[in-house]
Amino acid sequence: MKKISVCIATYNGSLYLKNQLNSILIQLSDIDEIIISDDSSTDDTIEIIKSIRDSRIKLYENQKFQSPVFNFENALNKATGDFIFLCDQDDIWLPDKVKIMISYLQKYDLVVSDCKVVDSNLNIIYDSFFALMHSGRGFWKNFFKNTYLGCCMAFRKEILNYVLPFPPQLAMHDIWIGLSVEKNGHSFFLKKPLSLYRRHENNASFASERSKNPLLYRIRYRLYIMKSLLSSRK
Repeated sequence: MKKISVCIATYNGSLYLKNQLNSILIQLSDIDEIIISDDSSTDDTIEIIKSIRDSRIKLYENQKFQSPVFNFENALNKATGDFIFLCDQDDIWLPDKVKIMISYLQKYDLVVSDCKVVDSNLNIIYDSFFALMHSGRGFWKNFFKNTYLGCCMAFRKEILNYVLPFPPQLAMHDIWIGLSVEKNGHSFFLKKPLSLYRRHENNASFASERSKNPLLYRIRYRLYIMKSLLSSRK
């Protein structure tokens, strides 16, 4: 039986984390695991995680990354599953997300599912993230405008052979993982919403929003990504 690892990078996520974990645990088998790397939260995040008392949750606390990207990298390095799911600390997984995505991972190296964009109270803002962002495969398409959404990704563990380590100046992990698989493997965009993607004032990324970074920075960053991809292992 194949093992699943769910990787979560937490930081001050106490407000929504318990509901997220409950939506995941009900979909996992006894051999699966949730890897949580916590970046020295100062709220009740750690207490909430420990209160669940489930042996499938493996917590690595007191990390000092000050970065969601490298906090996620730490979780990925701890994962032992055959299939790895990335997960944010404040979303909700819809029923059968794991079962459905695993069925597609029999054929593809990486699967990205659609999601419904919701507000802090789970009221629907957009029925489809894919429709909002015109999401889809394609190296150049995602190089210029990334549509790989990390919290909706699942992939075979083997891709970590060329995805890790992350480049030291990486600003967000999803574009790197997506483009690495575009270069070396096979990805699939599943046009079925399998999670509720919560948008609120404490989100760490610009996903579904226009980047506020200056144009020159965005050009330099894309060149950095390209250079890193060309020099990666595979």
